[in-house]
Amino acid sequence: MTQGAGQGPVVRTDTVRDFRVPAYVHQAGQEASGAEEPEGYTPTQRDLPVINRGDTVQVTVQVEEDPLQSDSGLGPLYVVGDVHGYLDELIAALREQGLIDDEGAWAAGNARLWFLGDFTDRGPDGIGVIDLVMRLSAEAAAAGGYCKALMGNHELLLLGAKRFGDTPVNSGAGTATFQAAWLLNGGQKSDMDRLQDVHLQWMSRLDAIELEDGHLLMHSDATSYLDYGDSIEAVNDSIREALTRNDADECWDLFRKFTKRFAFRDESGPEAVRELLDTYGGTRVVHGHSPIPYLLGEVGSEEGEDSSGPQVEGPHVYAGGLAIAMDGGVTMAGKLLVCQLPLDN
Repeated sequence: MTQGAGQGPVVRTDTVRDFRVPAYVHQAGQEASGAEEPEGYTPTQRDLPVINRGDTVQVTVQVEEDPLQSDSGLGPLYVVGDVHGYLDELIAALREQGLIDDEGAWAAGNARLWFLGDFTDRGPDGIGVIDLVMRLSAEAAAAGGYCKALMGNHELLLLGAKRFGDTPVNSGAGTATFQAAWLLNGGQKSDMDRLQDVHLQWMSRLDAIELEDGHLLMHSDATSYLDYGDSIEAVNDSIREALTRNDADECWDLFRKFTKRFAFRDESGPEAVRELLDTYGGTRVVHGHSPIPYLLGEVGSEEGEDSSGPQVEGPHVYAGGLAIAMDGGVTMAGKLLVCQLPLDN
């Protein structure tokens, strides 16, 4: 799985066809054909003494288990719900959990942190959020932990708006454009103005679904993932390949499927969750996308027309305990959730 990480000035990476074989490679081949070795060079000698098996002592070596391959060597697991450009709220929530310090640097050692997607739109600083996640990815890896992220429908929307703009696409109900849909769904001009190649590359390489400690992590509370493969690897590969083909209609269909929601909310919800778990593994689904007040049926407007809904204090466990909702509704006067897993019912 590829995760973008880093910060600072953008450096454009050459494509493979732009690379050239350095001259010293050919020179090295010429030296091997009989030229004098450079000063300080020690070649391998062909007349080294032969060591017979009886001349050595056989020692049993205890190979220590790689801590990254064992649950005992992994740090605690945290997940973050939808951020939607609310950088200040994200920093405060990460600091409250001890994941970053007062300067905003990674402070959680070998902890594992997963973002469930939707970094931009509606809020004031989506690009700042992406920059923070990319930087924390590098800092966490250096400390023995990791910070990773999943693809949300708003990443697909921003990618589409940047790539295709006003190009008409078949929406299933007539024609539409990514640009119009992005603006309708809270697209921020300041984000588009600051969007750079490094951000586009990072978003386009995000995985859509992952399994951690029995938790099936995904952005959308939908079964649309099943349309893209019967394994986690197949789903992630299929979605990345779809984005690589750069077909506007195909990308729109992908975005449309990622916007579906509420598959786990009603009486058939547990059955829908089990279908995903039976296919991809795990014992619980953890998702973002649908704000918890929506799932509770107590708020009707994501754009904030009604911000008097219930106060969200934490994740919502539902569907018979099989699903955990992590979108606290930060865009509607709710709460940006950062929580450690597992959770009790």
